[in-house]
Amino acid sequence: MAFDYDLFVIGAGSGGVRASRISSSLGAKVAIAEEYRVGGTCVIRGCVPKKLFVYASHFAEDFEDAANYGWTVPETSHDWKTLIRNKDTEIDRLNGIYHQILSNNNVELYESRAEIIDQNTIRVGDKTVTAKYILIATGGTPVMPDVPGIEHAISSNEAFHLEEMPKRVVVVGGGYIAVEFAGIFNGLGADVIQLYRGEQILRGFDHHVQAMVAQEITKKGIDLRTRANPAKIEKTDTGLQITLEDGSVIEADAIMYATGRRPNVDGLGLEAVGVETQGNGAIVVDEYSKTTADNIYAVGDVTDRIALTPVAIHEGMAFAETVFGGKPRAFDHSDVPSAVFSQPPVGSVGLTEAEAREKFGEVDIYKSEFRPMKQTITLGSERAMVKLIVEPKSDRVVGVHIVGADAGEIIQGIGIAVKCGATKEQFDATVGVHPTLAEEIVTMREKYTGD
Repeated sequence: MAFDYDLFVIGAGSGGVRASRISSSLGAKVAIAEEYRVGGTCVIRGCVPKKLFVYASHFAEDFEDAANYGWTVPETSHDWKTLIRNKDTEIDRLNGIYHQILSNNNVELYESRAEIIDQNTIRVGDKTVTAKYILIATGGTPVMPDVPGIEHAISSNEAFHLEEMPKRVVVVGGGYIAVEFAGIFNGLGADVIQLYRGEQILRGFDHHVQAMVAQEITKKGIDLRTRANPAKIEKTDTGLQITLEDGSVIEADAIMYATGRRPNVDGLGLEAVGVETQGNGAIVVDEYSKTTADNIYAVGDVTDRIALTPVAIHEGMAFAETVFGGKPRAFDHSDVPSAVFSQPPVGSVGLTEAEAREKFGEVDIYKSEFRPMKQTITLGSERAMVKLIVEPKSDRVVGVHIVGADAGEIIQGIGIAVKCGATKEQFDATVGVHPTLAEEIVTMREKYTGD
């Protein structure tokens, strides 16, 4: 049977674009559909604009520190509209680059919603096309809980397009998106209250990272309230009012929910072709990203494996090499480095202490907490932490966790060492770069025996 395309990709985010580009370079005739803007969550409404917002929000601390280094800093003010305008300009630029990437690699772009009709047929806009293989890369979308008045709240999507900078902000959630946006609004001058129903923020991270970040963001002025859950939201003459389950009431100008994301599978037509999904909607795939339908694959956040842009990119490349390159390759999801752009930021790779103890039983812990050098002549009180987790029988470093300036940059290099199975002895034999935060990683010798 002749098909219109060898591959049709639904979703032009990082994973879908990479898969389509590599597949085309391997000789496949490829088309891709995107109903919004090319670039996906990361480029349009995620990693990129969020990092720009983090940069913007951190200048307030930089100005304070500058005075202690001899700079005369005049009275400062922030213009929200300028930030939004310049952010939008950069997103437009990146969107154009993604369009160019597809064009340069002979990938036909359909700027319409796509739906799978049968095993090889896709309806895209008002047209029907066929493909030998279909790849789903539609990512995820924010989940807004069923709370009375939730229509008055925003998600991270809307936070990037607020017309005015809110003076009083409530951020609901304890994950990395909630922590990052609490820091952003706080740094830009808002009074921020962060609510989390659990006992500690950053669920899934090492417990020392959780405690350290909670401590530091509280010191910076964020009113962090754990075991706090909203019961209802109401619009008032002066803004918004959020009532908690304990009866307490908070007044705010904006309420942002960051309580989770779900795979974006609505209306894809998965049932028609027998593509199995999990309870949360995530598409079930094997190690090669194949779904329960032989010719249909899925990569990225829609599979709910590891929801990180670089992971989606690697999954997309592995798919292309497997299906069109004649080199079956399963992406290894272990020891994936990640960063949280909280203030201070977090960098992690490998196992948490709890995971390591569950897997190996006994582990050796090396931990250092200190005041960064930059803070020594400023009025700042921010502290940093470096933690190594070592499996004693093999001496392998199985987890590294950093809280402090440039943690995201540092963990990239450390991720290589952990992925290669480096031992504590090899870390110890590495000369530190002085004076840096990163040198703590290779200078710790005494085992940590605390909790």
